Amino acid sequence: MSVTRSVILGCGCYLPSRVLTNEELAHTVDTSDEWIVQRTGIHERRIAATGELTSDLALHAAQAALAHAKVDAQSIDLIVLATSTPDNTFPATAVSVQAGLGITHGAAFDLQAVCSGFVYGLATIDGLLRGGMFKRALLIGAETFSRILDWTDRTTCVLFGDGAGAVVMEAQEQPGNASDRGLLTTHLRSDGRHKQKLYVDGGPSSTGTVGHLRMEGREVFRHAVAMITDVVEDAFKATGYTAADIDWFVPHQANKRIIDGSAHKLGIDPGKIVITVDRHGNTSAASIPLALCDAITDRRIKRGDLILLEAMGGGFTWGAALVRW
Repeated sequence: MSVTRSVILGCGCYLPSRVLTNEELAHTVDTSDEWIVQRTGIHERRIAATGELTSDLALHAAQAALAHAKVDAQSIDLIVLATSTPDNTFPATAVSVQAGLGITHGAAFDLQAVCSGFVYGLATIDGLLRGGMFKRALLIGAETFSRILDWTDRTTCVLFGDGAGAVVMEAQEQPGNASDRGLLTTHLRSDGRHKQKLYVDGGPSSTGTVGHLRMEGREVFRHAVAMITDVVEDAFKATGYTAADIDWFVPHQANKRIIDGSAHKLGIDPGKIVITVDRHGNTSAASIPLALCDAITDRRIKRGDLILLEAMGGGFTWGAALVRW
């Protein structure tokens, strides 16, 4: 019996040209390349140029994804943009991308789940595509986290970077067996009791300012591996797959120690992990599609591969997805 799946047709990404190295940061805050690499695995990150908006990054990534998928922008009837750093309080940054692509039909909106935004976006689009409301969608993760960092706080400013990644998704009929392409399952979680462990200390209804990112790093690390493995195990239970079946593990790129710890607990071969945190830092909602695009560009990920995605972010929010490329 055939089933409708949300199949990924193509992937695209964009990184600002400005590279900020650990050595440069060591000139402005009390840190060192050795300290940052030992604790996070990060060597450098990208920083958006003055006047370069989240929507600009998102538009570049969307155009690259459309080109990779070989589809016309006018065939897109849904745009979901996962971001914590919108251009404006409103309207949604997604509508700027929609206008930039010359699309005047369908719907476009932003989604806010911080670093879990891309996984939440996959689940949201999957429901809308399989429900028949839309046929072909763009999911974008785009961030300019450099704009909400306290550049005097060495515990946070060394971690984050800017960038954008996007995928084109389409509703397709699949056989309904193990060979199905597309999104096979998604699992989402949140627990608002942990809000103060990772948040931004500003907002329209609280301070009337944008604010800065604040984080209790040890607490985030303490919860991360357990939460990630829990939701991934749910994805395995839902599909019958195991860690041994995974071809590629594409995690949220927050911290290499969290990535390695999660993979070890799940029993995933280290050789199957896609790592970009060393070059990108933590790009929040953009990190999974940027890593995905990296592995597709160098042809590690091939058609038919089973890919595990996972993320955890402020809130706390966390989630996992299994995708057959």
